[in-house]
Amino acid sequence: MNDGADDLPVEIISLIGVAQYSSTADFTVESAYAHNTLAATENANPIYWDSAVADDLTGGPTMPLATLSLWMRPHYWRPGAIGEQVALQVHFDLKARLGLPEAVMSDNTLIFHDPVRPGDLISHQQVLRSVSAVKTTKLGTGRFWVIDVEYHNQHDSLVGVESYTGFGYRRHDDPTSSGEVDQ
Repeated sequence: MNDGADDLPVEIISLIGVAQYSSTADFTVESAYAHNTLAATENANPIYWDSAVADDLTGGPTMPLATLSLWMRPHYWRPGAIGEQVALQVHFDLKARLGLPEAVMSDNTLIFHDPVRPGDLISHQQVLRSVSAVKTTKLGTGRFWVIDVEYHNQHDSLVGVESYTGFGYRRHDDPTSSGEVDQ
């Protein structure tokens, strides 16, 4: 869906609904990540700390829901990688292709499916869902977009979908801006 954005470049329209940047994590899901997250947030939920409770309620250990996006975030650097490694590459592509140097995320929603368990190997893909017509807000002039990140485990079971709404824009005081968004 392009949200009435009739002036959207064809190259962007052609990407709507298409899976991009399919990738599998470089490492398996580890309990240490869960325990670091739980300790940092002082989350004492026994489902994560007591194996008998986890066995009884979920058939074994599971990862805290809030850790889902950890498995798509590349390390900033890794041997053999070219350039900076970033999560949500579709977002950065849109900023560049639409000439929008600034951006904020205005919404983030997670829908959980199968639990993520220690030892799982998580893959993900990014799907551009929509791009709005040009809008002007207090921040500047630009476009809103929605990107879904779909997560699967090694059995190809859907474990979650994370939706991001971003707003890419040019500031009103940007001296290089003519008030219109580059196409």
